Amino acid sequence: MGDKGKYLGIILGVSFAALIMTQQPGVFLGIMSRAYSFVSDISLPDIWVMDPHVKYIDDVKPLPSTKLYQVASTKGVEWAVPLYKGSIQARLQNGVFQTCNLIGIDDATLIGGPAKMLEGKLEDLRQSNSVIVSIEGAKGKLAAPPKQKGDAPTPLKIGDTLEINDHYCVVRGIAETTATFQSMPVIYTTYSRATGFTPPQRNLLSFILVKAAPNIDPHALTKVINEKTGLAAYTKAAYTKEEFKDLTLNYYLKFTGMPINFGLSVLLGFFVGAAIAGQTFYNFTQENLRYFGVLKAMGTSQKTLMRMILLQAFTVGIIGYGLGACLTYLFYAFSTSHALLAFKFPWQLMIFSIIGISAICAFAAFLSIYRVFRLEAAIVFKG
Repeated sequence: MGDKGKYLGIILGVSFAALIMTQQPGVFLGIMSRAYSFVSDISLPDIWVMDPHVKYIDDVKPLPSTKLYQVASTKGVEWAVPLYKGSIQARLQNGVFQTCNLIGIDDATLIGGPAKMLEGKLEDLRQSNSVIVSIEGAKGKLAAPPKQKGDAPTPLKIGDTLEINDHYCVVRGIAETTATFQSMPVIYTTYSRATGFTPPQRNLLSFILVKAAPNIDPHALTKVINEKTGLAAYTKAAYTKEEFKDLTLNYYLKFTGMPINFGLSVLLGFFVGAAIAGQTFYNFTQENLRYFGVLKAMGTSQKTLMRMILLQAFTVGIIGYGLGACLTYLFYAFSTSHALLAFKFPWQLMIFSIIGISAICAFAAFLSIYRVFRLEAAIVFKG
């Protein structure tokens, strides 16, 4: 700590590595959790039934409406309701078009609707031409542009109107929903109204939401549904909620470049931190070899010298990791108030970064220990 320049250099190097190795995986986990956020928001169903060729939540392949009655009549099913999910162009009051996620929920039970209403009530969807809009969409892409330069956009509010595929709609509620992977506004309406908004198609049923009867294992029920409906021969068509999340997550992990890109960022942070800490630590040792030589000449054992260096590396690692983790938490706190920022901060992430920082400090300590162990005590008498 006497050499403030090198001491701060090591601390900053370790802090930077800790920040990258914690923040980047946190952003990655946050983005991945948004991939299946729509499934997480609908908590009542135990099982999702779909076309067997669906690969993830946005890969919608419509089912014949008759499949709903087959599923509902299956033994072990307490109830089954339809769900429509698709993309559609909404025209705002100023004439601008905006692509939105259109969700059609069961007319009778309203199962599949948003869990938290900020304004209005879910039952208001039963009124004529009613829709409910997500708060992110109401404040963001569906908001009216500012009237004057420098003013803030005017958020969409209850009573405002939208035009969806030439259909006049009235906003009856504002809901809080988890941000989606594409960050598009979400519009909720009834199933019959949603299918009326969309262009005519032979099949319009996106998913069937199923609740297992009491004491019925959802996993076993998925097999019964597959056999009875004939939806799946070689692949599955009925998934439990967690299985459908995994299906969506595995698709994005396998067919997108995000794991590689974020992995390279974390790896870069590790190597940069190791390079800075290792080089600075080694230079510090090199400049103070005469003092290590004095200690050796006085009879200090190799084990004691090794413990001295490890203590220095451990101290630097703890301080650097603490600063990096603190900066990551500040980013996490900032992201919770901004819907566009995706971040997830599980405790396992802290363990991962601790292991990475320990490896960096161990590498830096090894370089110094190796140099000191090869040091001859006679160096004290040279020069």
